[in-house]
Amino acid sequence: MDVRCRACVVVIFVLLLLGSLCLHRILEHHSEVYSVKIKVVSLVIDNTSDSPLSVCPDQSFQIAYLLAHLQAAPLAANDVLLKPYLASWDELIKFLEALGPIVGIISQEIESKTTIIRDLAQKAEEAERKINERKWTTKELAQRKSSNYSKMDQTLSSGYTSVRSMIKLELENGLVDFQTQTDSGCRTLLRLHRALLWLQNFLHELGKDAAKGERLRRPSDLCKETYQRTLARHHSWWARKAAELAFLAMPERSYFYKLVCVKTQAEASVVLNRVVKAIEKVYKRNEVALQEHGMLDLP
Repeated sequence: MDVRCRACVVVIFVLLLLGSLCLHRILEHHSEVYSVKIKVVSLVIDNTSDSPLSVCPDQSFQIAYLLAHLQAAPLAANDVLLKPYLASWDELIKFLEALGPIVGIISQEIESKTTIIRDLAQKAEEAERKINERKWTTKELAQRKSSNYSKMDQTLSSGYTSVRSMIKLELENGLVDFQTQTDSGCRTLLRLHRALLWLQNFLHELGKDAAKGERLRRPSDLCKETYQRTLARHHSWWARKAAELAFLAMPERSYFYKLVCVKTQAEASVVLNRVVKAIEKVYKRNEVALQEHGMLDLP
């Protein structure tokens, strides 16, 4: 199903559920306030603390895992490991799915991108393994020391180990097309890269305190605004309208407190600011790598 068809389905689905949304919000207003079951990160720490976050009970999305994967992704001075990068996307997909079935539709498109890169990595590893198996006889392999096995393992997975190794591999093998759409890892990474900027901006705004004398803004408004200034420019008119309608069904702020295991906006700011900074570090590295190879506008 192409993007326009997906967008049409989303529009129809949203219109059908908007009527029930009003009733849902009325009931939500009278529901019992969420009670945090475990003590989360202490608020005496500042936003630069390296203390790990606690795992939230009884939910799929774990902001502690998201932060851990993001912090594990940077490699050397200017590269990003693909395995923890994609693992961080697994948590972000759970985050979107937790916002309801309408917003969760967006996560399906993102998940298809992570699957493409993982499939490419698996195929490349299998191909390299076969090549290396031809080079080494059974007797030779038995005589090799464990250190050499480690070196061989590194060789097998080197193609899609990091963002820069993937770019190098795909350019050398003519897998990147600068004129037409392909399912190359580089083009797919660019799509994830753009979506990550949107989510970084959204979480940043969600973590902000209200200005003096003003109320905290609705998450749906923040999500729509950050989408419009980041990801929307890369989408068709149909896709933009479908996304903006989906954001109307986004839960209220109290639900986000539950997702990140906090009780107040002050606590949310501490947790979200740490995640935003970790995203920024990964995003900047990928931005530089893609820009250096002229890949920021791949079709």
